[in-house]
Amino acid sequence: MTSRPTRSMVLLGGTALAVALTAGCTRNVSTAAPATGTGAVAVTSTDDACRLATTSVPAGKVTFDVTNKGTKVTEFYLYAADGKRILGEAENIAPGLTRSLVVTAAEGSYLTACKPGMTGDGIRAAFTVTASHEAVAAPAGDQELAGQAKAAYATYIRAEADQLLEGTKEYAELYKAGKDDEAREEYAEARTHWERMEPVAESFGDLDPRMDAREADLEPGQEWTGWHAMEKDLWQPAGGGHTALTPAQRAKLADQLVTDTEELHRRTRDMAFTLDQIGNGAKSLLDEVATGKVTGEEETWSHTDLWDFQANIDGAKEAYETLHPLLQQRNPQLDQEIDERFDALQALLDTHRKGDGFVGYDTLSKDQVKRLSDAVNALSEPLSRMTGAVL
Repeated sequence: MTSRPTRSMVLLGGTALAVALTAGCTRNVSTAAPATGTGAVAVTSTDDACRLATTSVPAGKVTFDVTNKGTKVTEFYLYAADGKRILGEAENIAPGLTRSLVVTAAEGSYLTACKPGMTGDGIRAAFTVTASHEAVAAPAGDQELAGQAKAAYATYIRAEADQLLEGTKEYAELYKAGKDDEAREEYAEARTHWERMEPVAESFGDLDPRMDAREADLEPGQEWTGWHAMEKDLWQPAGGGHTALTPAQRAKLADQLVTDTEELHRRTRDMAFTLDQIGNGAKSLLDEVATGKVTGEEETWSHTDLWDFQANIDGAKEAYETLHPLLQQRNPQLDQEIDERFDALQALLDTHRKGDGFVGYDTLSKDQVKRLSDAVNALSEPLSRMTGAVL
């Protein structure tokens, strides 16, 4: 799913600000308080403003504590200076709640944004990270564990990209050949590898809108391509409203999806990750579950949301497990809590299995959906503290 801007998994670093600041709502306000040197920044989001306690901090660990004092659910983003790449985000902040975003930031220029209502470009402003003697990397005693975590996660992402490319090619050929039953069977399995690495995939802003846009999220004039355009053609709405695509149209969609997947695969070959990118990536996958899968909005026609749900959980747990040795040293209680809640969520998800997959999401009762949502929320809270614990 991608109605949102792009995430970046690269090390935070900025270049000179070259973009005009935009405000999707009204204004961004800084209280102009001096940097504390601790890297802690209080953020207050309302329906028409985004107030930061300071707009400049020293390089190193930076914690944005975002409090929603508005009436709409909000989000907070840290962008690279280009205003497109998302370097970190805190999503689904309900009115009255506070959530934290922890990142390691190098000296440079950035943009911050609050998004009341979770739509549009948000209320943006410049943010500066100054030079500092604070170490960005993990303490020396944990260097080996940190290095192992980074290497393991990079290997995992490359392996998922390999399987995504292989599965996408098979799916695209079936779709082009008009083998609809076989294409439907392949669809959810092929997408599994996309969903496991979704925050990484979304870091490429030019690819994500082409590959994973939902019809409801299309911008005016945007051509609809990718997984969900093909999904609608395979599971045509019972009430009409869709004209079956011609063989030529199918071939164009399928070929574009394969081309884009090949490009994604190429870009993941030499990707490297920092600890905060791994930790925040795990939390982003839980947010994907909360905002798309558990609501049943992701797979509107196929109702294969539980396959995506499982894949997001798989990806989040892989990120957690790469950080587990470090977390166990730094905060064993939090490590145990996260592990137990992963187990509880998985046990609940397993009750909806059918054969090699899952039941259709449209068959779940409201009570079943609520229990899944509660289990996701129960895991999301301790998982949101993991990045801060390992940095």
